[in-house]
Amino acid sequence: MCEKTRGIFMLEKLFHLKENGTTVKTELIAGITTFITMVYILALNPSILSASGMDAGSILTATAVASAIACFCMAAFSNMPFALSAGLGLNAYFAYTVCGVMGYPWQVALTAVLVEGIIFIVMSLTNVREAIFNAIPVQLKVAVSVGIGFFIAFIGVQNAGIIVDGATLVSLYSFTNGFANGTFASQGVGVILCMIGVVSIVVMLIKGVKGYMLWGILLTWVLGIICQLLGIYVPNPELGYYSLIPTAFFSMPNSIAPTFFQFDFAFVASHLANFVVVVFAFLFVDIFDTLGTVIGCASKANMLDKDGKLPKIKGVLLADAVGTTAGAILGTSTITTFVESSSGITEGGRTGLTSVTTGILFLAALFLSPLFLTIPSFATAPALIVVGFLMMQQVVNIEWNDITKAFPSFVCITMMGFAYSISEGIAFGFISYTFIHVITGKAKEISLLMYILTGLFILKFFII
Repeated sequence: MCEKTRGIFMLEKLFHLKENGTTVKTELIAGITTFITMVYILALNPSILSASGMDAGSILTATAVASAIACFCMAAFSNMPFALSAGLGLNAYFAYTVCGVMGYPWQVALTAVLVEGIIFIVMSLTNVREAIFNAIPVQLKVAVSVGIGFFIAFIGVQNAGIIVDGATLVSLYSFTNGFANGTFASQGVGVILCMIGVVSIVVMLIKGVKGYMLWGILLTWVLGIICQLLGIYVPNPELGYYSLIPTAFFSMPNSIAPTFFQFDFAFVASHLANFVVVVFAFLFVDIFDTLGTVIGCASKANMLDKDGKLPKIKGVLLADAVGTTAGAILGTSTITTFVESSSGITEGGRTGLTSVTTGILFLAALFLSPLFLTIPSFATAPALIVVGFLMMQQVVNIEWNDITKAFPSFVCITMMGFAYSISEGIAFGFISYTFIHVITGKAKEISLLMYILTGLFILKFFII
């Protein structure tokens, strides 16, 4: 048996590829696609967390290593194709609320993340988080998947600069204004290239091209490089548009020492009540961000059974919990399952080999960060937009004739995008689902856990 055949055999034995209807090539492409759509976190997370006073270089290293550990745990514990990294929103809460508004040192915030991770490990091992997952009604699970499609497409059009801030909160990018104020050569060109990328991905999808997401991202990036070389695209760092041409390919990782195991347990003892509130906030948002993402991605891959349950949910949630704990020790905010995992799943990723591939690329990024961080957001945006379209197709599975289920589903879908939060969308979906069923005389259809979670969601709006 040759080395290549032996390697494929080992991967088949580890990840059960045939059983899951996939191949090594498909899984590798899926893992690469997922990584490319979420590599932005290596630039964004240090930018956000450094506002708390943490060392940016150390944060980047901690984020990459913690992401890799979590991805490897995902493969080992569940053999699922989900990728993990530092959660957006949670890192902002860490830096701007806990360390900013509340004025706590970043060491205290890291301690809260550590405690959250340990609690999550206990909850995962004792089936508490699994019970919460299973308590969500099937119709709301479908709505969560559709809502994530809406949400991720919205992220995509924002990343590309198609949708911008405006008098109506969100506005369409104006080419006229772009020419007038001189931003067209960066932002306007990015918008056009994103649109070309979307069309190219859709055409490849229709034609059945393997790896269409990855090819679409690379095509958009290459077109951007050509535009920069021709002077059509002009980098504008003030707008967040940087050079598309890598100036280097290799760099040594930054030291992790400034953030490694930097906890403040003394604060916990003297400010226990305040500390509990901080931990609760991390817990609550992370639980439902993770559950929402897992529901959406698993639904897209048809991994849920007829009762809407995910057979390997315990391993998925345990990987998330271990990732968060490892991240706190290394020096980064909460690690959570990324919605961008859906891009790899759309490419056909079905096993842990997808998440292992993504994890390896996170480690490689420590040495090749100048290359990976050069990929522009308008090049990855087309993939997010098309993934959003594919996930929203499940809207046909909502029972629109049953308003007691359909309206809460509608609320969940719309609020996920409008509130720019998976957990907030789930919160509004839960509350409306419970209240409508109680008021219409269907209170017995609601489980005790649903009532408890609804009460916690309402309480959350007043204390977080």
